Amino acid sequence: MEQRIYLDHAATTYTKPEVLEEMLPYFTEMYGNPSSVHSFGRETRKALDLARDRVARAINADSNDIYFTGSGTESDNWAIKGVALANREKGNHIITSSIEHHAVMHTCGKLEREGFAVTYLPVDKYGLVDPELVREAITDKTILISIMTANNEIGTIQPIKEIGIIAQGRNIIFHTDAVQAIGSIPVDVNEMNVDLLSISAHKFYGPKGVGALYMRKGVKAQQMIHGGAQEKNRRAGTENLPAIVGLGKAIELAVTDMPARNTRIQSLRDRLIEGIMSNVDNTLLNGHPTRRLPGNVNFSFEFIEGESLLLSLDIKGIAGSSGSACTSGSLDPSHVLLAIGLPHETAHGSLRLTLGDQNTEEEVDYVLEVLPQVVQRLREMSPLFNQQEGGKTYV
Repeated sequence: MEQRIYLDHAATTYTKPEVLEEMLPYFTEMYGNPSSVHSFGRETRKALDLARDRVARAINADSNDIYFTGSGTESDNWAIKGVALANREKGNHIITSSIEHHAVMHTCGKLEREGFAVTYLPVDKYGLVDPELVREAITDKTILISIMTANNEIGTIQPIKEIGIIAQGRNIIFHTDAVQAIGSIPVDVNEMNVDLLSISAHKFYGPKGVGALYMRKGVKAQQMIHGGAQEKNRRAGTENLPAIVGLGKAIELAVTDMPARNTRIQSLRDRLIEGIMSNVDNTLLNGHPTRRLPGNVNFSFEFIEGESLLLSLDIKGIAGSSGSACTSGSLDPSHVLLAIGLPHETAHGSLRLTLGDQNTEEEVDYVLEVLPQVVQRLREMSPLFNQQEGGKTYV
């Protein structure tokens, strides 16, 4: 295998050297417990506060409203379960979309089994939620709306600001899963009109196993983890300080160089999309053609199966995904692709390629050389494929 090209940045990213460098002393030299009153604890408390400030600045929030968690999944769980359980006397209705990450979908499903009512809003063929459908779904029992900022599979960016205005007007708590958005598009909790926002460090070149939840002052949410008084008495457990330091540094870097990085990555994305659409027939571009994350490419190739495509590309040194990393072991088609109207057999032939900081034009050109050959070979092996001239279609 001559090349190794990583095009799965939506699944995870490497940890940047600058981030690791800032983390290292907190494993060996500055190891005090931030809750301790002695000098060892005070110096690590400063690092904890700095990380909190960095996260707050990155999303234009108050640092007192930032809580560190173990992952984006935990942040989603805390936001949704915490609000639902704390506000049960006001109502039991939650509104979300049909294309949320499983951290949201499965959490809502758990609450449904506990007596909550959940409305899963449909999306259009591009994966967009219509704010008017949100407005129409609200009842006098609605206590929470949760709509992701940008979809992890097809990259579609949602009209969060407009939905936030609707939620605010009805005095309903609004949560957004911004795990895929941080570092890729500007995120401002005040401009977006959100009350809770979920973050995960390993999506923007930080360490794995650490996340954050923005929770606006005054939001009523139950504590999920009980024990000590950490995180202002709202999330018990000794803080994972090296990882939190890494999150703080990574998010600072992510927002600082975002405009220049996005221009370059979006150019690579468009080169990849144009090259595939021009050279592979019977191909669907999934997601919005323009309102999508800078590094996201998602295609469905008719007459082939996604797992075979991924394995064939891996042999050629290209790492991609068939959807969310959390469901990559599943044989079921993506719930996101089904929600945008794809038939099961087409959804099975999906490929997600997500670009990052280190990808180059040469790598994109290599993919454009290899991918059409792989698709053609797999189609020739497929009983579903007919050899007639196929057309190019945008969903």
